[in-house]
Amino acid sequence: MTTASTFAAAAILLLAACGTEEAPGPLAPSGPTGRVRFVNMITDPARNPVNAILEGVPFGVNLGYTGTTPASLPAPATATYAAILAGQRTLVLQRTANPGVQVASLSFNINEGQDHTVYATGGTSGAAVGSLVTADVNTAPPAGQTAIRVANLSPTAGAIDVFLTAPGADLATATPLATNIAYASTSPYVNVPAGTYQFRAVPAGTAPANRAANVIIDLSGATSGLAPLAAGTGRTIVTGDNASGGAPLRAFVLTDR
Repeated sequence: MTTASTFAAAAILLLAACGTEEAPGPLAPSGPTGRVRFVNMITDPARNPVNAILEGVPFGVNLGYTGTTPASLPAPATATYAAILAGQRTLVLQRTANPGVQVASLSFNINEGQDHTVYATGGTSGAAVGSLVTADVNTAPPAGQTAIRVANLSPTAGAIDVFLTAPGADLATATPLATNIAYASTSPYVNVPAGTYQFRAVPAGTAPANRAANVIIDLSGATSGLAPLAAGTGRTIVTGDNASGGAPLRAFVLTDR
């Protein structure tokens, strides 16, 4: 059996034992809990893909760049977060091809009743892997709206201004969704009407007349995750570098609720 198959089998047994609807486990917690998900933003093909081991239990298998878990686990395939005991926790990342190689050990704190996302960051050209841990506010938005925020994980982009507009809208007259989002930080959640959108990012402080010519990230279309955004949902738009660092820059959408 291959290494990836071994981890997958372990994950299947784990999930079968937990048997909950909302992302079970990996610790089958019986005390105060929060919820967690992991996103692989490591820009080093030599160390990707990775297996994620949460408190000694398989949490994600064969996660390439931008891969997430618990969504990668066999079931439930649509789970967004996994329940975990509150307190200080550790996520160990290992190379899928050689689990004896530890890529990173990420420590973070889980608050009771709070959702969290752990991003593994950096790693370009063998550099150290770091992390960004966010607190995710997943209360229901007002009727007919969806909650949107941006996590900037593109070191090449630097600080950015971001726009969520009707497809093809003129950026010169558009109101930013958020401004001056530094690398390794997030914007606040903003409630917007449900509908179909285009996401664009420009360097922070770009003059309105120059925005269209300076778009560094553009996310739109039927497979973007923004077409359409349904009412009552929550999304995080993640910006990032190319899989090996640098350009071309990219963005993708995480489902928060």
